[in-house]
Amino acid sequence: ILMRRTVVAILGSTIVLSTAGCVPQEKYDNLLTAYRTKEQQLYQTTAEMETMSDNEAMLRDQLKRANGDVTRALSRVGNSDDEVARLRQDYEAMLETVSSFDVGPLPAQLNQALVRLASQHSDMLTYDEQTGMLRFSSDFTFDLGKASLSSGARNTLKQLAGILNSTDASAFETQVVGHTDNVPIRRPATKRDHPTNTHLSVHRAISVRDALVSDGVQPNRVQVAGYGEYRPIAPNGKKGAAANRRVEIYLVPMGQRSEMAKSSTITSTAPTATVNVSTDEEPIK
Repeated sequence: ILMRRTVVAILGSTIVLSTAGCVPQEKYDNLLTAYRTKEQQLYQTTAEMETMSDNEAMLRDQLKRANGDVTRALSRVGNSDDEVARLRQDYEAMLETVSSFDVGPLPAQLNQALVRLASQHSDMLTYDEQTGMLRFSSDFTFDLGKASLSSGARNTLKQLAGILNSTDASAFETQVVGHTDNVPIRRPATKRDHPTNTHLSVHRAISVRDALVSDGVQPNRVQVAGYGEYRPIAPNGKKGAAANRRVEIYLVPMGQRSEMAKSSTITSTAPTATVNVSTDEEPIK
């Protein structure tokens, strides 16, 4: 952008001086030469940017293939095998190179750690570098109609908490947002705990939040919300859609007004809990 402004400024100067009718030919020639030089630099920079974009796409493709090679190799041999060690080394090198590109809102080291986490748990987790969003598939994270975490999800969240507690992530807060498909809750046992899909989405977000906090993430850095079935990312069928059953985690700078606060149109409260009457004088929720 700066280069383009410079070119425009030089060109504007050239036009003004030439129309004034009193510019020495030498000065005019110098300005014209400077303009053409800047123009050539602009063309060269544009070409370099296009080349960088192509190289980035190629590296990401190589990274995906390398991750597949590592997974296949691990299924055939033990971790001590030389081939696995070599593939891991190549994979880590490409991961570091790709993550060095400034493609999203998060610092390079933090972005790299999240890319690595998602690649290690690709069955339940995806990561969008452009937005800094992690997406957990509810089908692998929770049992049907429940908000309790599976053991695999609990382990993944423990690793995520370690990343969130790192120095690179210290300036970011975490927003946990639950979503469901549009299949109504009908089973009485499920309905007792989660009266609606909105309740279920919020309760699942709370479960993720509680897991992160129990692993050391400060409570004041974690926000929860749930949209139920009202923000699908895929068409729902008779059995809903697996893509819509998800929990999304956003990392945003501390103090920044959240995307949820700006765009939320669905509000929900947890169902009122039934409690026994106590003889103590303390108030009871």
